[in-house]
Amino acid sequence: MSDAGEGLVDAEARLQEQLDAREHEKRRRGLAAGVDPEKLRARESLRLAKSELTRQLTPATHPIRRTQLEAALAELDRRMAAI
Repeated sequence: MSDAGEGLVDAEARLQEQLDAREHEKRRRGLAAGVDPEKLRARESLRLAKSELTRQLTPATHPIRRTQLEAALAELDRRMAAI
């Protein structure tokens, strides 16, 4: 008889292999396309920050807070353009 834990270990190993294969494929496609992974990561980080600031700007009513958020958004746009 087989141990139930063996099936779980096998499933985890297969899952890890699939995740590794996907990660390898992402890297290969990025490098083949000439995309710098660090620039891609930085751009995604800036995009997420911009999304969060835009979300905060919508309900903001205080003029100073709105000015701060708008300045931060302008800075993010400047950084995104530089990448």
